[in-house]
Amino acid sequence: MIKAVIFDVDNTLTDFMRTKRAAVDSAVESMIDAGLRVRKEVMVEKIFATYWKEGVEDQKIFDKVLKSEFGRVDYKLLAAGIVGYRRSKAGTLALYPHVHLTLLELMRLGVKSAALSDAPKLEVWLRIVGLGLHHYFDHVVASEDLGKRKPAPEPFRKALELLGSEPAETIMVGDWAERDMLGARNLGIRTAWAKYGDTQGTVDSGAEFVLSDIHELVDIIRRENGPA
Repeated sequence: MIKAVIFDVDNTLTDFMRTKRAAVDSAVESMIDAGLRVRKEVMVEKIFATYWKEGVEDQKIFDKVLKSEFGRVDYKLLAAGIVGYRRSKAGTLALYPHVHLTLLELMRLGVKSAALSDAPKLEVWLRIVGLGLHHYFDHVVASEDLGKRKPAPEPFRKALELLGSEPAETIMVGDWAERDMLGARNLGIRTAWAKYGDTQGTVDSGAEFVLSDIHELVDIIRRENGPA
């Protein structure tokens, strides 16, 4: 019996990396328009190299890159980059197909849902509210609340506690095998890998279920729970 689902957010509910790439492109274009003398593709590459090193949720990424490249932060360029980034992010952040439908059907089935993310809590809520998902989730857990990131057990345990479900009654849905799937499996939580959101080139996720579309989760739960 599946009573609850824990959802990762980025690259599981939202096409986060598409949004990130578009936002960084816009940020660099805005900085160049404000006077930054650099080839766009070179600056974009340096920003992403810093993201991979510091984390894609680093809120000071442009400060760090500007200081690294020029020895100081030019605040006109920084402001231009931030404005360009925010404008693009607001315009390109979107859900994968069938997310609303899936969450609505889970609600109708009486299955509880929680979101679990390694992103900063405010950023998680901004995405969830901005995309109109806040009515679907019983709880939102951000790893920063616990000082531990996935695959550490603490965020998963907190989600289980808030949902009031046992690991065997819960499915974790996420795109990152080494964090979402591994962390859930270590606690006995059942797993569904969001193959559609994979950005890691994963060959074997180790998940119990593989989703090519998020709506496949509804059929899985119906089969597991049997006739109503």
